[in-house]
Amino acid sequence: MQPLTTQDFDTIAAISTPPGEGGISIVRISGKDAFKIIDKIYRGKNLDKVPTDTINYGHIVDPQQHNEEVDEVMVSIMRSPKTYTREDIVEINCHGGLLVTNRILQIVLSNGARMAKPGEFTERAFLNGRIDLSQSEAVMDIIEAKTNQSNKAAQNQLNGKLSRMVKNLRHQILKTLANVEVNIDYPEYDEAEVMTTKIIKKRALAVRKSIRYLLDTAKTGTILRNGLATAIVGRPNVGKSSILNRLLHQKKAIVTNIPGTTRDSLEEYVNVRGVPLKLIDTAGIRNAKNQIERIGVKRSEKAIKQADLVLLVLNASEALTAEDKKLLKMTSKSKRIVILNKTDLPTKIEVDSIKKVVGKDNVISTAAIKLNGTDALEKKIANLFFKQGIQSTQNDVMVTNARQVSLLRKANGALNDVLKGVKAGMPVDLVQIDLKRCWTFLGEITGDTYNGELLDQLFSQFCVGK
Repeated sequence: MQPLTTQDFDTIAAISTPPGEGGISIVRISGKDAFKIIDKIYRGKNLDKVPTDTINYGHIVDPQQHNEEVDEVMVSIMRSPKTYTREDIVEINCHGGLLVTNRILQIVLSNGARMAKPGEFTERAFLNGRIDLSQSEAVMDIIEAKTNQSNKAAQNQLNGKLSRMVKNLRHQILKTLANVEVNIDYPEYDEAEVMTTKIIKKRALAVRKSIRYLLDTAKTGTILRNGLATAIVGRPNVGKSSILNRLLHQKKAIVTNIPGTTRDSLEEYVNVRGVPLKLIDTAGIRNAKNQIERIGVKRSEKAIKQADLVLLVLNASEALTAEDKKLLKMTSKSKRIVILNKTDLPTKIEVDSIKKVVGKDNVISTAAIKLNGTDALEKKIANLFFKQGIQSTQNDVMVTNARQVSLLRKANGALNDVLKGVKAGMPVDLVQIDLKRCWTFLGEITGDTYNGELLDQLFSQFCVGK
């Protein structure tokens, strides 16, 4: 893929800060006419003469309103090619308010810029060859990072660790493909390595080993990127909402001693010792008495099926009920931690029998209302998914999203077909077809091979202004 030049694009603009009132807002302009546009609407020092990467004081005016002064601003000047998009970039730092920010954007648009589409600044960084596709995805991962570890994983990908490994694998495959072509087209060329199915098998196995290593990182990477879907389940009034509040370290869910207080599923993100959890506080599961509660119970049952982790809360001050036993059975195939709550009261639940069923290491005792046991629960959650310590993964290459995983699986499948072809005694020129498929799939990870629909879909997930 040959990167496009900045002359191929028009000039775009967007607000790059979140909507609402704040200290400052930023209107970003990128493209070949960025400096022409700012010259029309800025009053201050001559920006043509200022060095790149400087910020300059002045005022934005509206040429269509007799140069009416709109706002006092600081204007950042960044000259291509050493910018985010590899184009000329101007950023107008204005006072943070909906009215003034939107008016400045409208002035910019009426003087030659076009409104940017979601993710279009990052798309231009990709199309101009500054970053590849996996690095583009890392930009959004950084924005959405929920823990220091997920941010570090995204930074590693943005810095090109995954890209370099994938490109190295493609280079190894390409050398093999090139040798096959030379052998076929120029058999008289003695200096070229004679490519046999034995050599192809050896190289395919080496590449497949690396691909499988990347696939092994995908589970951790996906958890760091998306969070661990964690359902807090139990019958009514066992303390589910109290557990949620303790993990969040704030009172988010309503807690009462009235059964059925939680009628719908509540979702919150929390960082538990480096593990991002998407906590779902579900309605208590029981034989519901009204339609609204029955809907809540059905949603709870669905949350159990979809959860990566289930926190099953039981009331330690009561004997096991039929509903508790139903929940133990319902969650038997899930990765789960059983929480014996309300241990500040006399214990009546059959602790030993529960430990026998779920394993003693998967049982935690808490008194959530009095903050007892929360640390042990957090430690258990972290150890359950990252037994080697999450920090140990942070300097390694990591796959973090479903698109990359899908392409790696396709590449692995293509190599399996290569090995099947070798085993079946197929000639080299036919075996190489599957090897080339693997090379193509890997190229889609970095964007060395891509199509327009893929770019539209990927960058549409970005926010406007990034």
